[in-house]
Amino acid sequence: MTHLTLPENAVRRLSFYLAMEEFAARRLHLADDVFFLWQVDPTVIFGRNQVIENEVNLDYCRQHGIQFYRRKSGGGCVYADGSNVMMSYVTPSDEVVTTFSRYMQMVVAMLTELGLPATSTQNNDVLVGDRKVSGNAFYHLPGYSIVHGTMLFDTDMQHMLNAITPPQAKLDKHGVQSVRQRIALLKDFTDISIDEFRRFAVSHLCDKELQLTDEDVRAIDTLEEEYLKPEFIYGTKPTIQ
Repeated sequence: MTHLTLPENAVRRLSFYLAMEEFAARRLHLADDVFFLWQVDPTVIFGRNQVIENEVNLDYCRQHGIQFYRRKSGGGCVYADGSNVMMSYVTPSDEVVTTFSRYMQMVVAMLTELGLPATSTQNNDVLVGDRKVSGNAFYHLPGYSIVHGTMLFDTDMQHMLNAITPPQAKLDKHGVQSVRQRIALLKDFTDISIDEFRRFAVSHLCDKELQLTDEDVRAIDTLEEEYLKPEFIYGTKPTIQ
């Protein structure tokens, strides 16, 4: 698998990395799977079919400078910041079940090699023990599939618990009283740093590298504009073309 990198290491908006996934699928004419990791300033990301007011605590986000964006995949609402790691996987295949299964197996194998008792669920989560460390979502473009997800290395729990508003029914389904009771942080299970984890993940999953050009970055900036439109962010069912 190819590690996709940028020409500089600046922290960008979450919407840029969503556009980067789309750029890889639409413009790179991939013959191989690509993978990249990214981190962002405090941000909430929610699914394509979600009603923002039901999932995001907009007042809290605005008061605390937390950004919020919609993605083109389904699934639930997620909080991200510089203390956790986001993962993107793009493959020249549109087989949903096969793609998800292969990706989840790769992530579980990576964590297992770190000595962690990792497993995956039918809900596209990765667990360490019985607690969630990674949630993942999927969408496809013609001939390509994109999987992206979280890896909870560490995070600001106060923001996580207040920036998103999961329905009580979801919490009741898991028999817990708070989000914190059903998630775990990798820092609780390993002594490596977040930078060491990033390097380990890339070395375990990838055997070559492709660095994008400045021209590629400009093209990604153009694709990103759609993700920044208010009608995309606040609408309920964005269209994937």
